[in-house]
Amino acid sequence: MEEREVGRVTDYYKHVGVAGVALTGTLRQGDRIRIRGHTTDLEQPAGSLEIDHRPVAEAGPGQSVGIKVRERVRRGDHVYVVTE
Repeated sequence: MEEREVGRVTDYYKHVGVAGVALTGTLRQGDRIRIRGHTTDLEQPAGSLEIDHRPVAEAGPGQSVGIKVRERVRRGDHVYVVTE
């Protein structure tokens, strides 16, 4: 499998299980993502993407998105899109 970095985690909102991500690449709803950091290694589909609390199907470089995540992630974690 191949991984392409698309951003970094800027925030984690524990009460709603959402990671704030500053994008450096394009991310689409449904993409398989991997979030990795010093103590983080999470892989899941990007099921819910939001910009300013509004759902979006795709976001690109320079945008910040909220992504619903299954586990806690940390500020500075790298976000990758996984392709086969």
